[in-house]
Amino acid sequence: MSDSNSHLTIPGEKSRALMARRQQFVARGVSSTMPVFAAKAEGAVIEDVDGNRFFDFAGGIGAMNIGHSRPEVVKAIAEQAEKFTHTCFSVMMYEPYVALAERLTKITPGDFPKKAIFFNSGAEAVENAVKIARYATGRPAIIVFDNGYHGRTLMTMTMTAKVKPYKYRFGPYAPEVYRAPFPYPYRMDMTPEQASQACLKELERMFVGEVAPDQVAAVIIEPVQGEGGFMIAPPGFLRDLKALCEQHGILFVADEIQTGFCRTGKMFAVEHDGVVPDLLIIAKSMGAGMPISGVIGRAELMDAPPPGTLGGTYSGNPVACAAALAVLDIYEREDLATRSQQAGKAVLDTFTRLQARYDFIGDVRGLGGMVAMELVKDRQSKEPDAQRTGAILSAAHERGLVLIRAGMYDNVVRVLVPLNITDEQLQQALAILEDAVASVASPATAPAD
Repeated sequence: MSDSNSHLTIPGEKSRALMARRQQFVARGVSSTMPVFAAKAEGAVIEDVDGNRFFDFAGGIGAMNIGHSRPEVVKAIAEQAEKFTHTCFSVMMYEPYVALAERLTKITPGDFPKKAIFFNSGAEAVENAVKIARYATGRPAIIVFDNGYHGRTLMTMTMTAKVKPYKYRFGPYAPEVYRAPFPYPYRMDMTPEQASQACLKELERMFVGEVAPDQVAAVIIEPVQGEGGFMIAPPGFLRDLKALCEQHGILFVADEIQTGFCRTGKMFAVEHDGVVPDLLIIAKSMGAGMPISGVIGRAELMDAPPPGTLGGTYSGNPVACAAALAVLDIYEREDLATRSQQAGKAVLDTFTRLQARYDFIGDVRGLGGMVAMELVKDRQSKEPDAQRTGAILSAAHERGLVLIRAGMYDNVVRVLVPLNITDEQLQQALAILEDAVASVASPATAPAD
């Protein structure tokens, strides 16, 4: 972590040594954005093994909304680990699982009876939401959306839109998955309302030309597409989509793995549109980085699959459940939804100001603390500029800012800052980001003196 005009030496000596070991022993299929290794983290700051400090604008890809190493969560993990770390809920049950289900069914949208089930990863939760929907409806088909991301298992990579690196040469894929367009006003050259209506009309055409609606178990949608580039469902789109689902007896499933737990300025992103999902998928910031995920939904749907059809050896691990309970305490005690709106506005204002200065920033968008800017080679063609995006990331890393990208074309800079970042840290980090952007601007695109 440095001022915006100085550079860190990364990777340092210890990171280089660890990288050599990684290259020898770790499969290359795992990618890493930065060439450094973490040693410790606190709040919104990560320190690597060489003592370099970085402001964190990635948040473990949206898993650290409450910030790193919160003492309350660390204590809960330690206390549960001292009691026991595992029995398998399918063998001998434990109270933290039940307590977490009780808490989450109370805070998720909907005033009807709800139940919950827990898993290890977001992809597992998505896959089990599909299983529940299919069993409850007796229908095989699933509808997902362009630019969507749902995971890397066989089912979830099928549901994911992007071919490389997620799907290429991993086929054949799972059957009965259909893809509908997601409103993308910037690239559709439409207003948000026009884009929404166009996508809804196309979905109705799909019901005639691709899959009969009485064969569709569920529509699964991210209220804000994460890996796809932070595309936000325009106001009213989710409501209209839910109404269309209800018309045909299709379950409406919200994938809130990245958007949940105050990231967008509300506890769950569907609340912006006043929509109540039949099933809600959660992970990431529910456990502050601990491996836990879940599906929460209408009790009659959740109870449709009989005992033994759902679960897994580590699903709803007691230590992870204890961490998630401590995380929920923090959400109840601290107004992180308001903080998300404040931090997001600061980032969005910065991105908007940069957009006015540099013509390679084509679009700026955000909802609460989920903010992004899309880079293009020129605003007329809107040709994606993945190379400049990568250069901005590298420049930010060298200045002490963890930054990651997204988008179908790898041309979107995205921000998922821990919501407990201080105002001073946020301004320092944004100054680094501005300098990183300026450093990759050519004379033709740089601001005038």
